[in-house]
Amino acid sequence: MDETVAETLVAFERHLRSERARSEHTIRAYLGDVRSMLDHLERERSVTRLGEIGLRDLRAWLAALSAGSARSTVARRSAAVRTFLGWATRTGRIPTDPSLRLAAPSRSSVLPEVLKQQQAADLLDVAAVASDDEDPMHLRDRAALELLYASGIRVGELTSLDVDDIDLAGGVVRVLGKGGKERTVPFGGPARDAVEAWLRRGRPQVATGESGPALLLGRRGRRADQRQIRSALHSLLRHVPDAPDLSPHGLRHSAATHLLEGGADLREVQELLGHASLATTQIYTHVSVDRLKKSYQQAHPRA
Repeated sequence: MDETVAETLVAFERHLRSERARSEHTIRAYLGDVRSMLDHLERERSVTRLGEIGLRDLRAWLAALSAGSARSTVARRSAAVRTFLGWATRTGRIPTDPSLRLAAPSRSSVLPEVLKQQQAADLLDVAAVASDDEDPMHLRDRAALELLYASGIRVGELTSLDVDDIDLAGGVVRVLGKGGKERTVPFGGPARDAVEAWLRRGRPQVATGESGPALLLGRRGRRADQRQIRSALHSLLRHVPDAPDLSPHGLRHSAATHLLEGGADLREVQELLGHASLATTQIYTHVSVDRLKKSYQQAHPRA
């Protein structure tokens, strides 16, 4: 990659961070996808400058990518490249946008896997029993999972929380979501009890002078990361019979689905989850209908 392209990527990163207010995770993913595309075109088609990229080059890259990647991955990388080339065109770095007619595969319509309500209850019971030994990490894991399920927040939002973001008396948490948008999300009594136990009996055991205001900490006193929460969830789910091995995002899916099954309004769930579009939230109505159909087929004598 020549210096001109490298400088352009720096400017694109600055654009994503300051003008689009994208999260660090999104910025890292977009830059990685664009670099992957540029590396492929330089290696396979001898394209070394942005202005040399044509629609045929992009289609060849997408075809090569499709051979070994999931459809959702190809769609995401295509979206990142279209964002980059559209920005490059608007800022005068290239004369025309070669990605305007680039057709990306639609995302998979497979519905997300979720826990049944009893499985979610069993998972949190397992976490509570594990925390009885007063190990600070077990207290943290219980607080993390209770808060994830109670509020439906993203795991990245969870690990970014500071102590002052939690209002235990009011039963709400202040969350900084995608695009720097702040929202206030309620949570119930079990989550409050779990967080309070962590703050009183767990966090003081591991907090150091470098812990700062972080709500959730690792064993060495640093802010807990998403990998630690994911690992805890996988470990605890193994003790729940027949439960799917979900990621923390699957727990968010489960929370949204259970809210709708309990009669919550779709727009209220949209606000709770921090979705910019109601269309994103509507997938959970499909999950609920799909589960209803399965129950009907299993239980009705004339299904």
